Amino acid sequence: MVMINIILPDGSKKEFDHQPTGFELAESIGAGLAKAALAMKVNGEQRDLSEKLADDDNVAILTVKQEEGLEIMRHTTTAQVLARAVKLLWPSAKLAIGPTIDNGFYYDVELDSPHISTEDLPKIEAKMQEIMASEAKIQREIWKSADAIKMFEGRGENYKAEIIRDAGTDEISLYRQGEGGNEKDGAFIDLCRGPHVPSLKHISPAFKLTKVSGAYWRGDAKNKQLQRIYGVSFADKKQLDAYLHMVEEAEKRDHRKLATALDLFHIQEEATGQVFWHPKGWTLYRTLENYIRGKLSNHGYVEVKTPMLVDRVLWEKSGHWEKFREAMFTAESEERTLAVKPMNCPCHVQIFNKKLTSYKELPIRMAEFGSCHRNEPSGALHGIMRVRGFTQDDAHIFCMEEQITEEVTAFCKLLLEVYKEIGFEDVIVKFSDRPEVRAGDDATWDRAEKALIDAVDATGLEYTLNPGEGAFYGPKLEFVIKDSLGRDWQCGTIQVDFVLPERLDANYVGKDGAKHRPVMLHRAILGSFERFIGILIEHYAGDFPLWLSPVQVAITTITPEADDYAREVFVKMQALGMRVELDIRDENISQKIKEHSEARTPIIAAIGKREVEERKLAIRRLGSPKQEFVGLDAFLESISQSSKNNPV
Repeated sequence: MVMINIILPDGSKKEFDHQPTGFELAESIGAGLAKAALAMKVNGEQRDLSEKLADDDNVAILTVKQEEGLEIMRHTTTAQVLARAVKLLWPSAKLAIGPTIDNGFYYDVELDSPHISTEDLPKIEAKMQEIMASEAKIQREIWKSADAIKMFEGRGENYKAEIIRDAGTDEISLYRQGEGGNEKDGAFIDLCRGPHVPSLKHISPAFKLTKVSGAYWRGDAKNKQLQRIYGVSFADKKQLDAYLHMVEEAEKRDHRKLATALDLFHIQEEATGQVFWHPKGWTLYRTLENYIRGKLSNHGYVEVKTPMLVDRVLWEKSGHWEKFREAMFTAESEERTLAVKPMNCPCHVQIFNKKLTSYKELPIRMAEFGSCHRNEPSGALHGIMRVRGFTQDDAHIFCMEEQITEEVTAFCKLLLEVYKEIGFEDVIVKFSDRPEVRAGDDATWDRAEKALIDAVDATGLEYTLNPGEGAFYGPKLEFVIKDSLGRDWQCGTIQVDFVLPERLDANYVGKDGAKHRPVMLHRAILGSFERFIGILIEHYAGDFPLWLSPVQVAITTITPEADDYAREVFVKMQALGMRVELDIRDENISQKIKEHSEARTPIIAAIGKREVEERKLAIRRLGSPKQEFVGLDAFLESISQSSKNNPV
């Protein structure tokens, strides 16, 4: 008798006298696991529990407690439950695709009339709950592609038929829910690669449909517009409620709404995807820029400025023309094609190349607050989080290969210091290796990836692997910050590049007197200033810390007799470098305080007859109901000390 050994994640083995299914493996481990099992991972590949296992397979049973198991459950929710509910409610609907996304799923459907609206979502949810109550089994079937196309075309499901044709395979996997051959028999069948959970009873009822929007078939505006139904799904109701609360809070903190309320910036159709910064918003921007500029100066960077319009010849040499041409804005001049720069790196190499550099001068840390433009699709634009015109806190470090570890370590230390001072202490690091489409040969990538891995290991930082997400010229570390609502934002990055110096013929003179290629480290801490400021607005809900606030102190008068003293206080605060606003309008003090509180001014100093006589200030701090009476000199000293203690 041939025995089948299945290897578990802890290295232990389970022995069978036949080829077991995933179900049987889960049952052999324990009844609790068998009940919770949703799917399995076999030799790194997700598969259904009903599939048979082979000798020496490495198998992990997936449950809803694991992210992969949760994603499979979400996909089953949309592909097997949402899709079926739509078909039951609107039999003429045509199904397109239904993938998972962060925290949930969506499904694209075609329904000419009547359109599905947000008012229909509770009705769809109710039908989904009804479907799930049947606890029907979900079974995988392998069909000949030609037969599957014929079946779907017979049902009017032309999108499914098109997907199968484009796949170009002889066979395709379908999933059947329930028994019988069609919806009238109580069954539902859909095209899917899988895997799916074994039955509807394995789907958590903790889901909610959230919105309906338009979406072009395959993202092409030339195709028919479909309706996209979005939903979220979680392992239990507690997680769902927490998420919905977070969404509610995020709505309140939407940077676009707060920008209007706080008079920071606006965007209009005449300059799509570009920002009109108002005085307060520009003050916030410049405060952040000057803070970063000071950090760079203290860490040995030199600042440069490069042109906005650059001949396509340079972009062709660098490889960006081939990869980013569709995202570039171009202009014609004297029979030459110029591109508005989408990034700064090729221009920095031009500065490096203007003189012959000695190895003794390396590393050279070249920084630029580089203004870039990319022709992002209008549908992808979102406030200042995603724009067409933006500025990066960009820098490129030219160094020798043996300096990579030291430079990466120094950069990581600087980045974490900046994030902490700005208010982000929870940082996730991801290592992204070579993408499928890339420049440079495998040997070059081997060197670059090893150099970056060695460097990040030397920092002692924990990191996760992010396969295939490197830049087209080199591997990178991505730094993800977590905001006050627990949302992740990828901001900082550092990339090891052996390719661009070769393409653009960058050299330095080594100890041996010969020319050598430098290594180029692409790095940013904030990334796009615009996007990072949007993150800051939502993170702080507009209640910026004192050092960042566009207006730090509002001096308000209670009576006209206090105007002269208020002006004196105003001048003294300005002399200390404070951003201060003088409000001596003939307006009720309660109204003044209300307005400055709504503008999120951290400190409001009220001055009346008593304050003038005693040379004091009545201080109100944002978020505190208390009022304190402080002597002018004592207040100025404390403000001065606060200024010294802030990150700037």
